[in-house]
Amino acid sequence: MQTNLADFIQGTPAGDEAESILRACVHCGFCTATCPTYQLLGDELDGPRGRIYLIKQVLEGAPVTRSTQLHLDRCLTCRNCESTCPSGVRYGRLADIGRDIVEQRVPRKLPDRIRRWVLKEGLSRKALFTPALRAGQLRRPLLSPALQDKVPPRQPASPWPTRTHERKMLVLAGCVQPGLAPNINAATARVLDAVGVQLMAAPQAGCCGAVRFHMNDQAGGLEHMRRNIDAWWPHVDQVEAIVMTASGCGVTVKEYGHLLAHDPAYAAKAARISSLTRDLAEVLPAFEARLVGRVKGEGGPVAYHPPCTLQHGQQIRGAVEGLLRALGVEVRLCADAHLCCGSAGTYSLLHPELATQLRDRKLANLAETDVPRIVSANVGCIHHLQSGTGTPVEHWIELVDRLIA
Repeated sequence: MQTNLADFIQGTPAGDEAESILRACVHCGFCTATCPTYQLLGDELDGPRGRIYLIKQVLEGAPVTRSTQLHLDRCLTCRNCESTCPSGVRYGRLADIGRDIVEQRVPRKLPDRIRRWVLKEGLSRKALFTPALRAGQLRRPLLSPALQDKVPPRQPASPWPTRTHERKMLVLAGCVQPGLAPNINAATARVLDAVGVQLMAAPQAGCCGAVRFHMNDQAGGLEHMRRNIDAWWPHVDQVEAIVMTASGCGVTVKEYGHLLAHDPAYAAKAARISSLTRDLAEVLPAFEARLVGRVKGEGGPVAYHPPCTLQHGQQIRGAVEGLLRALGVEVRLCADAHLCCGSAGTYSLLHPELATQLRDRKLANLAETDVPRIVSANVGCIHHLQSGTGTPVEHWIELVDRLIA
């Protein structure tokens, strides 16, 4: 794709990166076949190829309109198009660059600004989110069905192990997961404890930065990333890995090195943090033999929903299914398992109609697997799917925890 970048971005790090991404695109259109919003809306501008053209026009200095902003807003950033693209176009990064410029050029209406501010502040700060969630849970029977979908019943957490081990790993507590699903990290700690690894959390580490960054508060997102680096840095020489139990956080932390590459104070540290980061699906297969020897229960058949942030963002496929099958679990994948469930971070809150359509499509396909339980690898997907079904939805590590208990 030929480009002629405008003066405002030409020669900048963002401009150079965007130009290299644009030049990789050959207009083939394979990406449209796997784009969830294109499938729903049938509009070329709501598919990757159309959005790439829109971003190209923005970077070349064309007028930026609310229509441009809307088409970019409606992108889930599921990155399915990256898995499909034969040319290796890094669409996710191009979308971040384009959205940042559009956000600066197109003022949002006051209600939209308020809604987005509440989400950025409320979701990214555990100290705000968890008390608000608990208050909602106490009043849940009085809420409307729509609000009850967003406020799940309170979940208990299994005890965190107290043994110490020579082998140690860090875990990111995150922002919404401690309130929504506190058992995920506790189950992870118990499973790793069973194979001789101590899981630790740095108290000052919080939101990975994805909430703000992908809502176009990129400066705020980068600040969250720096805070996490500062919180983890005293421990990096003592641990084997920084374990991510939410694939949405994992894909972001793995990009710290790239996103902070031009920050002289943090570039080297960010690269080190990214190199240490492992999704749980990358960590546990190394302990497969020991886990198999500890299996005490029957897993039964489950449907596995692979989050987009795992299969497309991190390009990790088959690891969860392989481990669960080794532990005696019958794992079934549904039709169109590569497509997004509609959660996509804050997407389900900002675009509820599209998100609900995608969720219901996904749940219909999952129902066809005829299983009593669904497992996934990202708290957002789990919460979003559970809001539309009575079938239990949980993190796959919780299943492993029960199998070896």
